[in-house]
Amino acid sequence: VPLQACGGGLVQVGDSLRLSCAGSGRAFNNYAAAWFRQAPGKEREFLAGIAGAGSTTYYKDSVKGRFTISRDNAKNTVYLQMNSLKSEDTAVYSCAAGTSRDIAVVDRMYTYWGQGTLVTVSS
Repeated sequence: VPLQACGGGLVQVGDSLRLSCAGSGRAFNNYAAAWFRQAPGKEREFLAGIAGAGSTTYYKDSVKGRFTISRDNAKNTVYLQMNSLKSEDTAVYSCAAGTSRDIAVVDRMYTYWGQGTLVTVSS
C-alpha cells in the first residue's frame, strides 16, 4: 500500500490547505488511515484518523473543529482539510495506513507511510 502525500506549502495564518494521500491497491480502502505531523524539535504526533471501509473519524483535541479527515475510495485517497491555520501548525505532515480497520493514535500501529509534506504557516 505505498502512499504518496502531497499538498503542503507556504500559507499565512488563517488560511486553509488540503493535503492528499494517495494509496495503491484495493486493500488501502479497507485499512484505517491517519495523518501525523512532526514539528522541528518535537515528536511526531497523531492528528486525525479514519476507519477502514467506513466513515468513523477521530481527532486530536487541538485540531478538532479545524481539521477534517476524509477518504474517497474511488480514488484511493485520504484527505486532510486544514482550516484556520496557525503558526504552530508548521510541521512536516505524513499520512499513514495500517493493516486494520481500526483507528490507532500510536504511530507504531501503522505499517505504511507517505514521504511527508511540509506545511509552513507564516504570520
